[in-house]
Amino acid sequence: MKPIPLQYGLYYHIYNRGNNRENIFLEERNYRYFLQLYLKYIEPIAWTFAYCLLRNHFHFLVRIKDLTGDPTPRPVT
Repeated sequence: MKPIPLQYGLYYHIYNRGNNRENIFLEERNYRYFLQLYLKYIEPIAWTFAYCLLRNHFHFLVRIKDLTGDPTPRPVT
């Protein structure tokens, strides 16, 4: 199956869980490191509206930024 690219301006619920529901965040510093990587790689391309980090999984509600470089998110029309 060919991956489908994310589309500009659309909202996505991004989530993942550990294998066999095992913990993916073992220590407090794991949460901080994960968020540092998130800010480095995702923040430049998507607006984050909500997130939840749990011991064995996470959720993010994001909207992919458009190419105009507009610094403010706009509602989808």
